[in-house]
Amino acid sequence: MDTTVADPLVGQVLDGRYRIESRIARGGMATVYVARDIKLGRAIALKVMHANLAQDDEFVRRFIVEAKSAAALSHPNVVAVYDQGTDGQYVFLAMEYVPGRTLRDLLTEQGRLGPRQALSLMQPVLAALGAAHRAGLVHRDVKPENVLLTDDGQVKVADFGLARAETASKQTKTGMIIGTVGYMAPEQVLSGHADSRSDVYAAGIMLFELLTGYQPHQAESPLAVAYKHVNEVVPLPSSVLPGIPPQLDALVATSTSHDPARRPADANHFLAVAAETDRALPRDIDHQMAGVIASFQQPMVHGGGSHTSVLPPGLVRHGAPPEAPAPFADRLISFVTGRFVLIALGLIAALVLGWAVWYQTAGQYETVPGNVIGVSLKDARTQLEAKGYRVALGKARYDPKVLKGMVSATDPVPGTRITKTALVTLIPSKGKAPVPVPSVAGKSLAEAQSALTDKGFNADNVTREASGTVARDQVIRTNPGAGEMVQPGESVTVVVSDGIKVPNLVGKTREEAAQLLQQAGLTPSFQEQDGQPPNVVVNQNPPSDTGVSKGDTVTVTVNKPKCFFDQFGIKVGCDNGGGQGQGGQGGQGQDQIPVPNVVGQQVHDARQALRDAGFQVNVSGFGGNTVKLQFPNSGQAARGSTVNLVRGP
Repeated sequence: MDTTVADPLVGQVLDGRYRIESRIARGGMATVYVARDIKLGRAIALKVMHANLAQDDEFVRRFIVEAKSAAALSHPNVVAVYDQGTDGQYVFLAMEYVPGRTLRDLLTEQGRLGPRQALSLMQPVLAALGAAHRAGLVHRDVKPENVLLTDDGQVKVADFGLARAETASKQTKTGMIIGTVGYMAPEQVLSGHADSRSDVYAAGIMLFELLTGYQPHQAESPLAVAYKHVNEVVPLPSSVLPGIPPQLDALVATSTSHDPARRPADANHFLAVAAETDRALPRDIDHQMAGVIASFQQPMVHGGGSHTSVLPPGLVRHGAPPEAPAPFADRLISFVTGRFVLIALGLIAALVLGWAVWYQTAGQYETVPGNVIGVSLKDARTQLEAKGYRVALGKARYDPKVLKGMVSATDPVPGTRITKTALVTLIPSKGKAPVPVPSVAGKSLAEAQSALTDKGFNADNVTREASGTVARDQVIRTNPGAGEMVQPGESVTVVVSDGIKVPNLVGKTREEAAQLLQQAGLTPSFQEQDGQPPNVVVNQNPPSDTGVSKGDTVTVTVNKPKCFFDQFGIKVGCDNGGGQGQGGQGGQGQDQIPVPNVVGQQVHDARQALRDAGFQVNVSGFGGNTVKLQFPNSGQAARGSTVNLVRGP
């Protein structure tokens, strides 16, 4: 832990949440601290960017983008990213705290690792990189310093994608190549471009370093090292340390090819070959290699005494450059004759070549094809069974890149070498993971459809229904409803309010029309015109069955009532349409009976005749006992309706 100087950030709380407890390390890009997440009560690692980078707007922008990508990556061998934020001048990243040490610490302690130990560490590293490559994320800075070893034996890879933000920022300002040149692929040196095969190259360099104890390209300056990556091939590990199995030579050679197309396509392909190599190695290979190293120990006379050293020194102490070829050859020749050396080297070369040829051409192995990804389960099964594979169906999983029902992945992964009759499991895609339907109630149709399509749903299906509570043309609800989990691409029906249906008022009396509109929550507005029958609605606006909002006004046109006057011009009564019933104009729909004409009869006799006929009678006027006027005076009217009589002398 780096505690050599006092750090002003120790003891501070960033973003009101992360209390910094101690400093772990300081690098070229950031300082790493152990901190406590006050909100969740857990220890975290807090990476705080250096001030010069935090002031670079382009860096901060790229840093945020890359941090979000890294946070979406979930894998047991990946250091989890919890949060990213800024607090004043500080730009930080909150990550999983992994107590333990780095792979660099292990190399410094041991000098080099045995083949099995090296592969046991490389496989979880490749698994982590493979998960990133499947997600379209490139690490760009694979090296032992970014591989963390926990106290309980777990292996975790840190700093996914963060090198990109720093590299892009510094390239923009200086045009220089930024990165750890000891692991940089030729294409990164030449163009700054990196993809999954660049990570594979770096992993191959790291494997070489684990096996031999030092990096393959040594020079006095980073520029000279970068030059060697472009112009020199990586030597075979066995050319430095005799006894390393040819399978490991082949792994290093293919993964560090200058041509990216000749490398494994990504870390998943590299992992498949590394796992196969690990299974093929003798169980005691690490013990055998220790014996090979011991056999090259010789006494050396120095002054008046002697001491024992192991050759070459680069194999013993990590970080020391390899001895020049001549001293190494001299010591090797001192152990055996030159002829035996040539024979031994010839045998090693033959073994490497023979194994490579066998691995590539052996008839008992096939490579799991990648062309079944994205095709239907039926077609994938047909293709695989035609090659002799046994096929099983695995548990479906969500995959945003593969349509529902198609093949999302295979187990083993494409590119893995397996026997011709091996079992290949097809993993179906469930499509994109469901997301909650947003609440759009009360919005306009256009606003609702926009909100739904933004979430990936199909919102073309629209239905309308009457509502006394939601204004016309506003959304009532969706189906499925707000908050329900639905896969993007599925249809969500939008239910839009048609408002209140205007009732049919034509043929109703003025009083009936007013009552119907008020019951519906609408406001009546009457206008009168001359016409028959009196006091009856003859028009309305909006028309019946039109959708309107609660409180809207409906204009009703009604015939004026017919009033009667005596010989002196005094109004003696009005016909308010009492003969018009609920069934419409003229009382249609009710029991219609003939209206007797009683004009000229005595009021008493006329009243009795009308009552006997089934009508109510209303008498008005001044003086006299003779019926002068009658309304209605003919035709038919509803049983029980009122007939108006006007008396006179």
